[in-house]
Amino acid sequence: MAKFILGTKEGMSQLYTDDGALTAVTLVKVEPNVVVQVKTKEKDGYEAVQIGTGSKRNLPKALKGHMGDLGLFAHLREFPFLTISEEGKELSVGDSLDVNQFAIGDSVKVMGTGKGKGFAGVVKRHGFKGAHASHGHKKVLRRPGSIGQRFPQHTLKGLRMAGRDGGGQVTVRNLKVVAVDVEAGVLALKGAVPGTKGRLVAITTLS
Repeated sequence: MAKFILGTKEGMSQLYTDDGALTAVTLVKVEPNVVVQVKTKEKDGYEAVQIGTGSKRNLPKALKGHMGDLGLFAHLREFPFLTISEEGKELSVGDSLDVNQFAIGDSVKVMGTGKGKGFAGVVKRHGFKGAHASHGHKKVLRRPGSIGQRFPQHTLKGLRMAGRDGGGQVTVRNLKVVAVDVEAGVLALKGAVPGTKGRLVAITTLS
């Protein structure tokens, strides 16, 4: 059974499990998820379901026409699943998804945008040890060292150097669902989830 949904990270908290253990959890707020488009191999070349969530006042006319009367969604994401129930019910445009499909103990995969850390040197970005701080060395403690050689007279592609750190897509697998609050639309996941508070995350599982 495929389960997938979009939500926003609300921060971390603590919960007591049934056996009395204190567990660190991440709370994910889930607003109504609406199926905006169902893609098929015959028409689009692949099978997927496009989900919309959140609200936004101003959108380009093309997106307004694409969403139609379903609403103005702030986020659109695709999932490669066409069914959502154990009976194999196929999703159609206008269907709504919520946290009710998840159960305590489900193992999920969470994808999100990691925290951006700005421009960083090789010590922080790649964990370089750095050079010596004494015995004739001066201002080389956090420098990367040599970045090339005489041939081929250019820096090799993929060399670890200073640059923008973080801010890319991060996937965390095998997180457990600890609690499901259907009324509040909140999922409690054991462990840490990528990104900062308020960032969009995609939660998927196959069981």
